[in-house]
Amino acid sequence: MSRRCEITGKGVLSGNNVSHANNRTRRRFLPNLQESSMLSDILGVSVTMRLCTRAIRTVEHNGGIDAFLLGTRDSRLAEPARVVKRRIIRAQAKRQAAAV
Repeated sequence: MSRRCEITGKGVLSGNNVSHANNRTRRRFLPNLQESSMLSDILGVSVTMRLCTRAIRTVEHNGGIDAFLLGTRDSRLAEPARVVKRRIIRAQAKRQAAAV
């Protein structure tokens, strides 16, 4: 499993540890990833994704996973988020067709 946020695409960065003597050694900066389960109202199930904490806050700020994905352009989403967005759009279209 890669260390990459499934919504933002944020991943591992690299840099240097710099000592007091200015010695430089390579290091990795890992994103703060959490296994997050969010309830999708349209799908009626909980969607489990591996998200960075910043993405979790952004999703909650925008009113949940459905509202966030539907209001975000596909070019700004990572591939796993696009798959969930397509599922939500299909389920929403089915609901509207059944209501008519």
